[in-house]
Amino acid sequence: MRYAETGYNLEIDLATGNIERVETDPKLMALHLGGLGTSVKLHWDRVPPEVKAFDPENLLVFSTGLLNATPAFSANRSVVTFISPQSDTLAYPMMGGFFAAELKYAGYDKVVFRNKSPGWIYLYINNDKVEIRDASHLQGKGAVETQELIRKELNQSKLQIAAIGLAGENRVFTASIEQSRSSASRLGGGAVMGDKKIKAIAVRGTKDVYLARPEDFMEQLKGVTEYIQHRWANPIQDVMTILSGIGSPQEMKHTDEKWHTENFVWGNARTRRRDFWTDEIDESWSKSQHAAVKRLISCFNCPTHCGALISHKNTPRYMAKCFGKLTYAMAAYVDDLDFSWKILQRATEYGVDSFSTPQILAFAVELYEAGILTDKDFAGCPSDKEGRFLWLLDRVVRREGIGDILADGVYFAARKIGNGAEAFDHNTIKKHEQLPVKLGTLDPLYFLMYSTNEKISITQMEGQWPQSAFPTMEQRENFVRDWPQLPDDKFKKYVLDWDIRGEKAIPYYPTPDIASEIVDWMETMHNIDDACGMCCGMSSFCFKPPYHIHNYPKIISAATGMDLDEEGLKKIANRSRNLHRAYNNRKGIRRVDEKPPADHWKKRFPELEEELLSTYYAFKGWNHDGIPTREKLEELDLGYVADDLEKRGILHNGHN
Repeated sequence: MRYAETGYNLEIDLATGNIERVETDPKLMALHLGGLGTSVKLHWDRVPPEVKAFDPENLLVFSTGLLNATPAFSANRSVVTFISPQSDTLAYPMMGGFFAAELKYAGYDKVVFRNKSPGWIYLYINNDKVEIRDASHLQGKGAVETQELIRKELNQSKLQIAAIGLAGENRVFTASIEQSRSSASRLGGGAVMGDKKIKAIAVRGTKDVYLARPEDFMEQLKGVTEYIQHRWANPIQDVMTILSGIGSPQEMKHTDEKWHTENFVWGNARTRRRDFWTDEIDESWSKSQHAAVKRLISCFNCPTHCGALISHKNTPRYMAKCFGKLTYAMAAYVDDLDFSWKILQRATEYGVDSFSTPQILAFAVELYEAGILTDKDFAGCPSDKEGRFLWLLDRVVRREGIGDILADGVYFAARKIGNGAEAFDHNTIKKHEQLPVKLGTLDPLYFLMYSTNEKISITQMEGQWPQSAFPTMEQRENFVRDWPQLPDDKFKKYVLDWDIRGEKAIPYYPTPDIASEIVDWMETMHNIDDACGMCCGMSSFCFKPPYHIHNYPKIISAATGMDLDEEGLKKIANRSRNLHRAYNNRKGIRRVDEKPPADHWKKRFPELEEELLSTYYAFKGWNHDGIPTREKLEELDLGYVADDLEKRGILHNGHN
């Protein structure tokens, strides 16, 4: 019997219509756990680095995590893996909701799509019944609309459905995959799904998932429950409101957005409005949010309420979470939050990433204002800010006129437009739009996270470490007093020593050595979460979370029957991390690519940045170019990876 996992993947050949239920190797759990870990291994084995995003050989994999469908609170993330049309690397956006649990209850750990369908289809899974069904009647329908139409068509109200909208159908590079109140958004999974002509995946499952030691598992969860209750009663002091509790940032619950609106950047990451949050804005935005949010909602088996049911005036109802509330209004320089609810509904139905897409629209506006795009490009566009953004969104999603160029994202659009447009591409890294943040002085931690992580996005990569030094020693001492999640108590001293000004302030503190330790810890926790299907808001992307390196091994061991300790779990996470790194090295990623946007910080320190990279690479066991050495790979039982890298000339003599 297999524990925690089902032991089976669904393999779908879209070209032939062949459907296979494939038993997986049980040894993979011990090596990579599940979720992202086993998906990276699958891509390494089956997708050569020469494969591009829209090649038939590009696999599209929907994966559950190891703890999905168990009683573990907040283990509800689905991981979608594919070669990205934007970055040409192995991408892995995640979505919450109920899809992963439903897929595992149906008896499958992953759905693996290969090749392309000759016509539009959707996949219907009902336990052992799996059908490829015609979706020609769903072409052109919205992502949310598609979900409801399929439920009615199959007379199954409890189906969990992941679908694309018009953006995915038209292979817009920022197309998302929408599911319930969540989406897999970053790096273009919706475009790959559309390229394969998959409109949706509908799942219903009623089977059991087994735990190896259920009594022990539930005993471990008692500690998690008690801690969650403790944190509810004792929010963290001296941090921004949305980070004081647990769960993903509570954007739909809290209305105080002073920190984000004055520190995040407006337009195409151009301007900080340091005095934006007035009493009038506070009152106006709070009133708008309270009117629009009809009910706070959760993902599968989660005690927090990070999302909301939105019903704003004449706008159709939809479900939303997180920063989409802010990104469109801030990109458009619209000070009325009502605009956000309106455009976010349309964007959700279209199926687009609400981090990247607003920046693309703002990029177009800035090119127009600079005279690089002309009246001809904007023919028929309304002159007001709101109307202009809605018009541009329609053009991009439909790939009409200038929208056809913009649909490939800022990096590619700037180079195709030319005539100085490249100068307006100032917020991409590895061809991907970043979070719109422009700050004063280089931050060593964020420099490493932006530069080196395979997610190519700071979103969901930061987390357990404070975002800046506390101004007083009293605040620092208060923060470190109750911090059992630390992997080592020495991290407390790093917080106590960290100052606002002086020699122990940014950019020189945390030092490169300390910064490497901190980033590696956060990265390790993210990799464990992504293998387990855990919402990072309950672990890696949360101050003092309920899941951490000390209780995770016990929880995973009780679920699976493995006998994991902390070092063993760290090794698994490190193994999967290095395999992913090596895969993207095969795709061409090198040290030269690992630089945040040039104006990300007003003051840059080139020598320090090079020292940070070199120190971090050495800490990870990578060579000067950011490639894992043979010694590191063999330490992680990845000798076959070193062999491949040497054969391809990426590694020489196991090192340089």
